[in-house]
Amino acid sequence: MKQSVFTADDFQTATGVSRETLIGLKAYVDTLIDWNSRVNLVARSTIEDVWHRHVLDSAQLYQFLPRDASVLVDLGSGAGFPGLVLAIMGVPEVHLIESTGKKASFLRAAADAAGVSVKIHNRRIEALEPFTADVITARALAPLDKLLSYAQPFTGPHTLHYYLKGQHVGDELTKAHKIWNMKVDRQSSSTDPRGSVLSVREVSSVQSDRIHSPSSPSV
Repeated sequence: MKQSVFTADDFQTATGVSRETLIGLKAYVDTLIDWNSRVNLVARSTIEDVWHRHVLDSAQLYQFLPRDASVLVDLGSGAGFPGLVLAIMGVPEVHLIESTGKKASFLRAAADAAGVSVKIHNRRIEALEPFTADVITARALAPLDKLLSYAQPFTGPHTLHYYLKGQHVGDELTKAHKIWNMKVDRQSSSTDPRGSVLSVREVSSVQSDRIHSPSSPSV
């Protein structure tokens, strides 16, 4: 027996978003489906389950965001997951960083269709001028050690990082801890039994901390 498809109405029931937010998300999804026939944004095999596989997966981050968070940086935004979803759900200032021109063009079209204002940076992450974000997100971009390197120019003392991760998150954490000092909370993904949501804070380079730590007193 074929499993029923998770719909936009199911998404609203699961998340409790307003009718206005759902309308914006529907416009985004319609634009994604249209563009995906011409531009490789997400795997075509996942389009039928887009509301669960992509939209709900991204939306689960919203519950973790501090209510006073205003500036969010989404690294390697691609099709807009999770950054554009979070913008439509109400994060005030969202920066979508995407180096591929066609994907950046899609993000502009999708944001316009959804009626949401976002800042789209069609440049490599490393090429942007540093600024401090309240929140940094990423999905399916790079291993954790690389993500924290990409995020460093936007990380301040109180910046929070939220990363959607798959089944190899344990290996990623082991490798990242060799390079980065950080505090990590790990939650099970609400959409994938093999996945996790990583909540990372107080990030600093292990090497930098060693250089700046006080020298031991001479005996």
